[in-house]
Amino acid sequence: MVSKINGKLFAEMIIQGAQNLSNHSDLVDSLNVYPVPDGDTGTNMNLTMTSGREAVEENLSQHIGELGKTFSKGLLMGARGNSGVILSQLFRGFSKNLESFSEINAQQLAESFKAGVNTAYKAIMKPVEGTILTVARDAADAGIQKAQETEDCIELVTYIIEQAQISLENTPNLLPVLKEVGVVDSGGKGLVIVYEGFLKALKGETVTAGTPKLDTETLVNEEHDFHGVINTEDIVYGYCTEMMVRFGVNKKVFDEDTFREEMSQFGDSLLVINDDEIVKVHVHTEKPGDVFNYGQQYGELIKLKVENMREQHREVVKKEQKGTNTQQSNQETSTVDTAVIAISMGEGISELFKSMGATHLISGGQTMNPSTEDIVKVIEQSQCKRAIILPNNKNIMMASEQAASIVDAEAIVIPSKSIPQGIAALFNYDESDELIDNKARMIESLEVITSGSVTYAVRDTKVDGVEIKKDAFMGLVEDKIVTSNEDEFETVKQLLSQMITDESEIITMIIGEDANSDITFNVESWIETTYPDIEIDQHQGDQPVYQYLFSVE
Repeated sequence: MVSKINGKLFAEMIIQGAQNLSNHSDLVDSLNVYPVPDGDTGTNMNLTMTSGREAVEENLSQHIGELGKTFSKGLLMGARGNSGVILSQLFRGFSKNLESFSEINAQQLAESFKAGVNTAYKAIMKPVEGTILTVARDAADAGIQKAQETEDCIELVTYIIEQAQISLENTPNLLPVLKEVGVVDSGGKGLVIVYEGFLKALKGETVTAGTPKLDTETLVNEEHDFHGVINTEDIVYGYCTEMMVRFGVNKKVFDEDTFREEMSQFGDSLLVINDDEIVKVHVHTEKPGDVFNYGQQYGELIKLKVENMREQHREVVKKEQKGTNTQQSNQETSTVDTAVIAISMGEGISELFKSMGATHLISGGQTMNPSTEDIVKVIEQSQCKRAIILPNNKNIMMASEQAASIVDAEAIVIPSKSIPQGIAALFNYDESDELIDNKARMIESLEVITSGSVTYAVRDTKVDGVEIKKDAFMGLVEDKIVTSNEDEFETVKQLLSQMITDESEIITMIIGEDANSDITFNVESWIETTYPDIEIDQHQGDQPVYQYLFSVE
């Protein structure tokens, strides 16, 4: 029985909760509704929780109120994506309720969970039920009731987790898209995993880290080390191959030793990490298809990635020969009175933003959402009096608003949810005008354009009535998938046909780094033939993930 929790024990709860989430972040990622290769819920929650954990480990305190402040600040600054911001708000309210206590009992613990829910709901302008918020609320309400019956914090948290799990399993009944895709809410699942880590700590148990840990950043952003490789031809196994397999019934029984031994025949640099539900694999091979076929014997393939390392090496050699570094710094230090900060992805898009008046750029977008701290640092280093933030992605909106609320400068967020919206907003920015007038004009400009994009699917699914096959192309209007086709040109035509109206005058086409030049030419010719009265504005954006970004106005 644990009747009191002090700072030391709460720190251990945080550490074990963060570790448990880290171990299962890929599982949380796999529950995302849309099969778009994006930043993912598990990744963002994991990075956010890790930031809170690191802050706690650097400033340990026996006083639970003081430790709570540290934890809350760490989460606040490290929050990434909407799921990370909501997590930070849950524990902001939780920690606020602890401030005056050196230690707490079960009743106060339950009240803190409830205080966290109240804070998070207030922070969200339009709360959606069937999400992490619902799971947190149902669990907290159950905790308040249970605290009337027990003084044991272990018993209390055990019951909170049970009720959180029931709420999680009910999320598809509250959010139709979850039921259609056949998953529970990914953010709610992440929260349950954190709570399970809390319980482990209360019981004196330790969540063991995977060894070796194939972390999520490696899965989505690996940059290969070519040290010592002089010629591209020296690379023996040319394809960096990664997959996740969700174990299935009536499939081959998984044995890690056997799996690892048989997988080693495909190449080198092998990493195998597994838990009760999934196995994650990383291997350098010449035959990625053989790796996937082998993995499929054990269950459903839910996350696949192949990179041509020989091509990557050729690009590295080119950059070295040119003596240039194409990576942009996220920490630009130019000082200005008014900082115009744009979240950007792709060198071409960044150059476009700069030419239109952006003073500072932060690399980000679908594959990696910047944290609250990333945005705060740019504002502080600019020494500006005023700041305009363009998130250009709906999943960066909340982190931007959080950053704007804590800096000393007068900061506003233009709610741009896409790169085309960000461009439209910047087109209406007037450096000589007042902040309030710029805000009104820039926000108004977002309403006159329709944004679209083309990317590929990472798994088979059905969303909003659209059947989607893995590796097929998808067309999205704003953030809604409206079409999918294995033929990229057909996907673009179907997408634009839904975006263009009789009033449309201009189509802006931003070309991604993976776009095919022949398809680009065909798209331009098709627009000119089919819509001769519409002007085409074309830019080389070099953005990852999306072959094309479109705006129609």
